[in-house]
Amino acid sequence: MNTTARWHSIPELVRSAASRFGDAEAVVDGDRRLTFAELAEQVRRTAGAFASAGLGPGDRVALWAPNSAEWIVAAFGLLTAGGVLVPVNTRFRDEEAHDIVVRSGAKALLVQNGFLDREFAGPPGVPVIDLKTDGFLGSGEPLEREVGEDDLADIVFTSGTTGRPKGVMTTHGQTLRGCEEWCRLAQLRAGDRYLIVNPFFHIFGYKAGLVASMIRGATVLPLAVFDVERVLELVEKERVTVLPGPPTLYHSLLAAAGGRDLSSLRVAVTGSADIPVELVRRITAELPFSHLMTGYGLTEAGTVTASRPGDPYEAVAGTVGRPCEGFEIRLADDAEVLVRGYGVMRGYLDDPAATAEAIDPDGWLHTGDLGELDAQGRLRIVGRKKDMFVVGGFNAYPAEIEGFLLKHPAVAQVAVVGVPDERLGQVGKAFVVPSGEVSEAELIAWARERMAGFKAPRQIEFRTELPLNATGKVMKDQLS
Repeated sequence: MNTTARWHSIPELVRSAASRFGDAEAVVDGDRRLTFAELAEQVRRTAGAFASAGLGPGDRVALWAPNSAEWIVAAFGLLTAGGVLVPVNTRFRDEEAHDIVVRSGAKALLVQNGFLDREFAGPPGVPVIDLKTDGFLGSGEPLEREVGEDDLADIVFTSGTTGRPKGVMTTHGQTLRGCEEWCRLAQLRAGDRYLIVNPFFHIFGYKAGLVASMIRGATVLPLAVFDVERVLELVEKERVTVLPGPPTLYHSLLAAAGGRDLSSLRVAVTGSADIPVELVRRITAELPFSHLMTGYGLTEAGTVTASRPGDPYEAVAGTVGRPCEGFEIRLADDAEVLVRGYGVMRGYLDDPAATAEAIDPDGWLHTGDLGELDAQGRLRIVGRKKDMFVVGGFNAYPAEIEGFLLKHPAVAQVAVVGVPDERLGQVGKAFVVPSGEVSEAELIAWARERMAGFKAPRQIEFRTELPLNATGKVMKDQLS
């Protein structure tokens, strides 16, 4: 078993993919088709464009755009110029995104105006480049800078229970080793056609998607917005073989698949939420998939555990598998899942206190998830110590949402919890003590204008008071 990746950096991987796979299709995005060789050339020229714009090794650039060929060229071009990628969630509103752009120290912001009928403005003093219209991509002289495995590759922001997103720092070497292991467990192979529904701003889409495809020579088909009819059309037309996503994706596929030719599908990968045993059975019995992998991962460490081929339905559905190569797992006295291994982040950007709180002196990452281990060493996630809930595959943090709602002049106190939802798994419900006149519809609409849709509460319940314990903390177990 390899203990290190075969490449020292993501740019080296992209160049290697060009030499190994040459004229094979690397990216299919609508009418745009790029071979691996063409992609590598576009990446080199985009690296030159970044250099011409004054961006040097270690400089950070934020990328606030949907899945597209342009996103891929921009990201790999930036890394080839020695820069550090800061992906930004396209569902974020300006206030949320600008906070990340400013705190990351990004020297430029790349956007795609018009996506979801929005204009993506940058914070004051940060140049904004439109990926589709500004002619920036591929506009420079070909450039390749020396990038090493210990150099920082990206800063991916993830929210925490303090309510403020934290920047997770990861190196090229960590990413490459983790993605090679993911490829092996997911059984990704050369010639696969990989429809990437998971957003590139998330490590599932960016690393287990783009980087993994460069490793194995799979064709990337980026999807900007999930639409089940568009997914079915692409599976048929492009003979898609690999289709990862949250459980909601497969629910939609099963409901709409009648009469469509999905025979090309081979690999399914999920794990963003609890999966019913019956859904696992249906994915493999009613759809053509011959391999279904579930797993457990987090931005701070990548993919930590995964199921193995041959695992029974109950194990695939009820657990998140066994530790991946290079990772250790143990449970603390309170059943919190602790993780140690090569993939654990270098730390949170400019936040040594939060880093020390998350990673103890022995190198164990405290995940905030509560778990159990079965007799075969498989991990089962049983709860979330950090009060997080998952909306359609996206992590939502009550403290962050509460912070936004408290900015409304009619909100005196608020507590947010996750409640069950048939389609999305969980959604947010806010318990509000008002200080003025406001309706449920008005407050929900106000929230949707100021935060990502998955964060905005779907239900509001007004209370005259919230249940508090002796120290003044809200007892959320008494809210439902």
